[in-house]
Amino acid sequence: MLFKNFCIIATLGLLVGCASTGSPPADPLEGVNRVTFKVNDAVDKAVLTPVAKGYQLVTPEFVRTGVSNAFSNVGDVSNSVNNLLQGKAAAAATGLGRLLINSTLGILGLFDVATPMGLQKSNEDFGQTLGKWGVGSGPYLVLPLMGPSTLRDAVARVADSQLGYSNQIQHVPSRNATLGLDIINIRAELLMTTRTLDEASLDKYQFLRDAFLQRRLSQVHDGKVSQADRDKLEESLEAPATPNSATTKPRDTKN
Repeated sequence: MLFKNFCIIATLGLLVGCASTGSPPADPLEGVNRVTFKVNDAVDKAVLTPVAKGYQLVTPEFVRTGVSNAFSNVGDVSNSVNNLLQGKAAAAATGLGRLLINSTLGILGLFDVATPMGLQKSNEDFGQTLGKWGVGSGPYLVLPLMGPSTLRDAVARVADSQLGYSNQIQHVPSRNATLGLDIINIRAELLMTTRTLDEASLDKYQFLRDAFLQRRLSQVHDGKVSQADRDKLEESLEAPATPNSATTKPRDTKN
């Protein structure tokens, strides 16, 4: 089954690469993306933010830290696999070491024992792996309830889910409760960032889009992005998704 899923993902990845032709992602679906963004933002303000604030209020900081550490520990499985797929054997071994140490000495990952020991965490996912393999990002997408992504990263989520906890917990209520806790914990960690963004950004959609695409480009290249690639991304983001009607000459109606 796992091999079958990998074949499907690899095929989809090749299709993404063909569709994108390796060009930096623009935002040709901006109209649809903005609608999805508004819906996501409304759900966040009505549901996620109040719940996250309540969670932060009633849960001691050391408990929240332990929860974050536990989910981060599970994530080291995917980090190690993707590092290996990218040819980073040392980083893959470090990730495996972190997993073993934090799962044992760290009591199922509740305590991050590995970092003080010099085993630094590296965050890798299958979207970055596809990027390393030369698959282009494709167009920018805002996924319902999931937020910023690209066509490549949306496809890659299928692979990452195979290594995540949600695919391993068979008891549905337990899986849903774990997923809910993960989402609330992440949202609580971002409360301060969101507050700053709301106060500083004139166009929150554009700010998040540009920041996300720049960050993903940096992640794929491990922070070593050439100036040429940066320029291509900037040009892609500055290009309008549709012709600017303000600069279009009015049609002559005279006979």
